[in-house]
Amino acid sequence: MKKRVLVGMSGGVDSTVSALLLKDEGYELEGVYMKLHSNSGYHEIHQARAQKAADFVGMKLHILDLQETFNEKVFQPFINTYAQGKTPNPCALCNRNLKFGEMVSFADKIGADFIATGHYIKTDGEYFYEAIDDTKDQSYFLFYVQKEILTRLLFPLGDRKKSDIKELAASIMGLESFASQGESNEICFVDTTYTDVLKDYVDVDKLGEVLDIDGNVVGEHKGYMHYTIGKRKGFTVKGAHDPHYVVDISADKNQITVGKKNDLLCSSVVLSNLNMFTNKTEFDTTVKLRFRTKAVHCHVVIKDDKAYVALKESVFGVAKGQAAVFYDKNKLIGGGWIEQN
Repeated sequence: MKKRVLVGMSGGVDSTVSALLLKDEGYELEGVYMKLHSNSGYHEIHQARAQKAADFVGMKLHILDLQETFNEKVFQPFINTYAQGKTPNPCALCNRNLKFGEMVSFADKIGADFIATGHYIKTDGEYFYEAIDDTKDQSYFLFYVQKEILTRLLFPLGDRKKSDIKELAASIMGLESFASQGESNEICFVDTTYTDVLKDYVDVDKLGEVLDIDGNVVGEHKGYMHYTIGKRKGFTVKGAHDPHYVVDISADKNQITVGKKNDLLCSSVVLSNLNMFTNKTEFDTTVKLRFRTKAVHCHVVIKDDKAYVALKESVFGVAKGQAAVFYDKNKLIGGGWIEQN
């Protein structure tokens, strides 16, 4: 009996080629398009593309309306995190709760054995691994996915380069149009800037004080939610000759603290809400403290559901609320959310 796979379909080249590759391997396929955020006009375009892709592959497409769940588990935490003066990572929450949460539940409902997506990542059922194409690797954003479901996940693109996928799509009659489509946004519900999204829900334009690292008032800013750690523009510093960077944000006082570049250096972090794929409680490894940054060597001690991470080389611009993800070479061994730096 053929194994059944539920394929997450966006209508783009990656999910479409993933479905075709699985079909060639002999799987029985059904697709699902997940309606997440409620941005006007977005789903009309992308759902039509997903339907076109499903028709091309020759499989049924289910429509899963998850807008309420998305609002509760991804969008509201996004708003709340910025309101707390932190920097959120909505994609990691979405992957855990919706793309590999609600999608798994729906797969159970229709009797699918596996779940597949067009993510660039690999798994052996026990751990995640970085994709072959390091320019497209998405493992950082999947660190929060529950370990228990790894045995059911299929990622056909993990061993392939993006350039090869586009070439393959362009070479298949009828699939050329998918190869030329633009890439999706990093945050799907942000069309312009994150502050444009926030303005509809909270007061972001609230003038406040700029402090130096000694606590002295040295200038003015346009509202603390306009800033993330490391930002160097959009505020005033009286008498400053050298560039200044945001080094801390105080949401309750509507203040930001600025300093020189070296004041951004961080040598340790504390993580909460851990999601670990290893049972070790003390180990040496490497950690990525932000997407698209180099993993740095560190020593980790896990105690009382928190990870205490001592960095073996200081890094710039660590932001509370972001994900910290541990790697043993190309193997993802867990991570958590930066609570303290």
